[in-house]
Amino acid sequence: MGRDRNSGNSRNGWRTARHRGNGRNGSRTARHGGTLGRYGPPVLAALLLTAGTTACTAPEREPAKPRSSPSAAGGAAADRAFTLVASGDVLPHDSVISRARGDADGSSDDGYDFRPMLAAVRPFVSAADLAICHMETVYGADGDYQGYPAFTSPPQVARGLAATGYDACSTASNHSLDDGADGIRRTLDAMDTAGLVHHGSARTAQEAALPGRLKAGGAEVAHLAYTYGTNGQPLPEGQPWAVRLIDEQQILDDARAARRAGADIVVLSLHWGTEWQTDPDEQQLTLARSLTAAATGGRPDIDLVLGTHAHVPQAYEKVNGTWVIYGMGDQIAGPMFDYTGARDHRGNMGSIGRFTFAPPKTPGGRWEVTRAEFVPQWYDTDAGRVVNLPAALAEDSGRDDLREVQDGIAEAVLSRGAAKDGLTMAR
Repeated sequence: MGRDRNSGNSRNGWRTARHRGNGRNGSRTARHGGTLGRYGPPVLAALLLTAGTTACTAPEREPAKPRSSPSAAGGAAADRAFTLVASGDVLPHDSVISRARGDADGSSDDGYDFRPMLAAVRPFVSAADLAICHMETVYGADGDYQGYPAFTSPPQVARGLAATGYDACSTASNHSLDDGADGIRRTLDAMDTAGLVHHGSARTAQEAALPGRLKAGGAEVAHLAYTYGTNGQPLPEGQPWAVRLIDEQQILDDARAARRAGADIVVLSLHWGTEWQTDPDEQQLTLARSLTAAATGGRPDIDLVLGTHAHVPQAYEKVNGTWVIYGMGDQIAGPMFDYTGARDHRGNMGSIGRFTFAPPKTPGGRWEVTRAEFVPQWYDTDAGRVVNLPAALAEDSGRDDLREVQDGIAEAVLSRGAAKDGLTMAR
């Protein structure tokens, strides 16, 4: 069987996530901004005045850590617990692209460097055994880069994500067809070059039919991604498989096919929900209940659901015994504006989820999440830097402005009672 372009080079087509040290246990698009809510002018004014104190310096120019081999020690290692982290939308507006150009220096390729803006979350992301991002936009032709409304981002984004420690990205979004089939091809080509596994959009029917394939802790992990739509853009002629659209039966068919192909864990990314709405909408709630209730042979078909699209932090919830993140908010985005044209600072707030999976107690059993955590984060649009809020507050506990933003994110994340199921804040 020939190697598909999204399978990596590991045994049986499952790519081993790069081992990165001491992880725990081994609808339409608004002008990308509701009301200011709890993040009113006093808080944001203070944040802007002190932006320089939270910005990180550029990271050292070190290569991405190599992916470990499952047979490096002579034969496959025994199953062990592993950590998986996931984060929200990467949405490079013009200001983000400009910042990456300014952050580039003579040692970076092609004039754009996205590593500095992600430096503050790199320790958290790279410490995990497996890390999944959401690439909302497609990549443009050389030099043809722009933000809203039809995004074409520099392909150097992929290199920045990989250097931060990400292993895979979901690529199904309402912006997947902003530059047609060519945009998809350029995006996935760049991800292949950067070593990022991907699912959600495809260059061929064969590629579309296969999940993103990864290995961590001895488990084979399948990653599937789907979107509610593509902003009214039709699928390319003759390419109905180019973007994976949300269809409950298709999702379950794909998850079950991944199991038959050897997946121990199925992770599902869904681009869904209502923009600027903190509460999950009825479609999210209904689909989450239905998907997490589906099982084959007494074993759930889906092991983790990762939501994106709303541009604001949404709740985490354990549904039918499976963790669901309704929305992680935005990880990187320029100043965000809602449908009325009002600035909405929630659009630069998000969370990173971290889940510890433990091996099944009996052969053929389920890998269980034994620990669930989240980290509130904020993208400082003035400094052009992602801020790990708990880490920043640990360094300067007097930053009441940052604490208020962190508390607001935590309030949204915990709004459906996840604390009672053990969800805690990490840093």
